[in-house]
Amino acid sequence: MVAMSKQVTTIAAALLLAAGVGGAVGAGVALQTDDDPAATVSSAQPVARTTSSISAVYQRVKDGVVEVQTSAGAQGGATGSGFVIDEEGHIVTNQHVVDGAQSVTVRFSDGTEEQATVVGTDPSTDIAVLDVDRPSSQLTPLSFAADGSLAVGDAVIAIGSPFGLEGTLTTGVISALGREIESPNRFTIENVVQTDAALNHGNSGGPVLDLQGRVVGVAAQIASESGGSDGIGYAVPGDTAQRVARELIQDGSVEHAYLGVSLPDQGAATLLQVVAGSPADRAGLQTSDVVTKVEGNTIENGDELRAAIDAKKPSDKITLTIERAGDQRTVQVTLGQRPATAQ
Repeated sequence: MVAMSKQVTTIAAALLLAAGVGGAVGAGVALQTDDDPAATVSSAQPVARTTSSISAVYQRVKDGVVEVQTSAGAQGGATGSGFVIDEEGHIVTNQHVVDGAQSVTVRFSDGTEEQATVVGTDPSTDIAVLDVDRPSSQLTPLSFAADGSLAVGDAVIAIGSPFGLEGTLTTGVISALGREIESPNRFTIENVVQTDAALNHGNSGGPVLDLQGRVVGVAAQIASESGGSDGIGYAVPGDTAQRVARELIQDGSVEHAYLGVSLPDQGAATLLQVVAGSPADRAGLQTSDVVTKVEGNTIENGDELRAAIDAKKPSDKITLTIERAGDQRTVQVTLGQRPATAQ
């Protein structure tokens, strides 16, 4: 995660503590860690990646990007980024930017500052929504790109406040799609956008945009051995951010369906663990069961099973087809509410 401390640059504590190490996660790699909900996105032709087009996009959207400063009492504070999503003053940022904040201040591109309230947060997707009391004439809402409009190699720009340098523009391309990262509460965020546009401490919560100026992702994490941008940045996908923001504005929280199993990163949807007392456990699922269908739809791997569960709501009843010791059987499961942290 890439929020920035006001005193020293830090990674958001949630992932560091989950890793159990002071900044290193895995094999020498540190994970540092538009949306106008009512907007209609048109299908525009690709824009040539030229200096003039990038400059034009920046000039059009820069007033919609803000710096987010938080205070957490004796624990200091953090600096991140965010962007306006509607004329009511709602702003999207990362959950880890405002986690534990006692107060939140938003700084606009014209240098003015507004006190913000936290409308709601969702650690499972690392998305939060803020609200500021500011005239609509002084707001520049950004819109989201249509789902499925991205391709590897597409040019993108990122705007944010790395190291507190508000309004900083970096450029790059979509390096990969469909990545997975760990959320602040240790669940998996799916369909993450990978980019080589430079992201650093303080970029967290800022927009990654296509050359039509539409938000395609929310900057969230970097993979780095040095602690700085090594050209591998991760953004929560725009469609996820848009959906979560809409729910937070409407309800103040987001509910996620929960099965209660651990799955492999690759290969078939084999249950590596069944959490005791979970919906899966109550339904009689066992370690080593292989889920092959959900509601009659074929499941090829763990990603597809996770996506199928994510598409449901708590209390939904689903039918799973599983293979166990060479036999095929069906199991009825009543999904639960995802707990505060992964078990």
